[in-house]
Amino acid sequence: MERLSLRLRIFLFFSLIALGGTLVVLGALWLGHSRALETGATNGFTLAAIVSAFGLVGLTAGVWLLFDENVAKPIEALAAALRSGAHAGIAGAIEPEKARYLGDLGPAASAVTRALSEEAMATAQRVASETERLSSEKARLTALLTEIPVATMLVSTEDRIVLYDGQAAEVLAQHGTARLNAHLKDYFNAGQFAAARKQMNKTGLEHRFTLTSTDGAQSYDARLKPLDSGATMLIIDNAETTLAPEAARPLVYDFDLLSQDASAAIEERPLRDLTFTVFDTETTGLLPHKDEIVQIGAVRVVGGRIVPGETLDLLVDPGRPIPPASTRVHKVSDAMVAGKPRIAEAGLRLHRFASDSVIVAHNAPFDMAFLHRHKADMGVEWGHTILDTVLLSAVLFGASQTHTLDALCARLSITIPEALRHTALGDAYATAETLTAMLPMLEARGLMTLGDVLAETRRHGRLLEDLN
Repeated sequence: MERLSLRLRIFLFFSLIALGGTLVVLGALWLGHSRALETGATNGFTLAAIVSAFGLVGLTAGVWLLFDENVAKPIEALAAALRSGAHAGIAGAIEPEKARYLGDLGPAASAVTRALSEEAMATAQRVASETERLSSEKARLTALLTEIPVATMLVSTEDRIVLYDGQAAEVLAQHGTARLNAHLKDYFNAGQFAAARKQMNKTGLEHRFTLTSTDGAQSYDARLKPLDSGATMLIIDNAETTLAPEAARPLVYDFDLLSQDASAAIEERPLRDLTFTVFDTETTGLLPHKDEIVQIGAVRVVGGRIVPGETLDLLVDPGRPIPPASTRVHKVSDAMVAGKPRIAEAGLRLHRFASDSVIVAHNAPFDMAFLHRHKADMGVEWGHTILDTVLLSAVLFGASQTHTLDALCARLSITIPEALRHTALGDAYATAETLTAMLPMLEARGLMTLGDVLAETRRHGRLLEDLN
């Protein structure tokens, strides 16, 4: 049976409908005729019509289930596997068992995927040598900047951070968390910076000025230097950092941010132009209306890439004992959270970390329910746009597939280290990796903007209702 071609299999499905329909009608007519002979009434043919109708409906449903299970679902899985190989660089995603009833389509798709993988590998090897050279140059530049006792940042025309070095990261961390594409006003006095830039633009020369933190607690001797790109170099001369050269933090940058149009509505912006904050929580239980958060982990994705070092890893005092059953899952104990911030403070830190970004989570309604419940204590509104990787998985791989985080990672060839599974930061990293793998796949489907993706995910909203 498995050696039959796909065309012949589809022909057999239709033949089954034709043959089965004929047998159902003949059987119904025979039954009606027999009843008419026995009773001498004409309602036997009415019975035959009713039996025929129900029989045909049952036959159609049965054949549809066979077709769906053996042809439609495998083709959907095959298409998703091809898309994964073509756009996410995932090799070996096609499972022969799922394509066994598709004739030569399965082997042909596997051959295409192997060819793509081999070509990608060859290209990767050609790129690797050049990347190694550039990485070496970047490492030397990083070391050089680390030894210079100043903090350096590149700021776009929209006052957003495009580049920061190790010293600048420490300065920014004193007022929150260092974040690529964050607005400068989150850290420093926006009025002072605007006045200094106005003076710099007027003279076209470097301008020295005093820059204070947003809360006014710290002052810095700063300089602004104009660049040909229209961006501005911000240098802080008296940055008090403890960064040692041997522990230098790499330069963090994304020069594509200089050409982005941040004025467009967020739903109209391309996926690649968005900043995502991917987060996860561990809790005392599974009831958002009564349980509490014990751990928050978050990472940032800018330009379709996870930003190294931009993470949030917080233990949270739930104000109540953690059930032993929950501790066995996430390994967070009462002793670990003793003296840690309560959810009001921890949630506020997450809110600041996620400023001006799209929030992403796996089964987001669950995690967001805890945050919304405590928003009054935090003094914030969670008005961020939310993207759910459960729904993205349904869009790309079909609603009939399994959409747990483990299943999605397996589908995308992402490995979660066992020590990090069921930790907030570990699961946030895994979710971020699935997001970065799925972004090019969404674009390949023609879903280029956030609005496109949100409209498509709403079609699968029932998945989250069932999941929760």
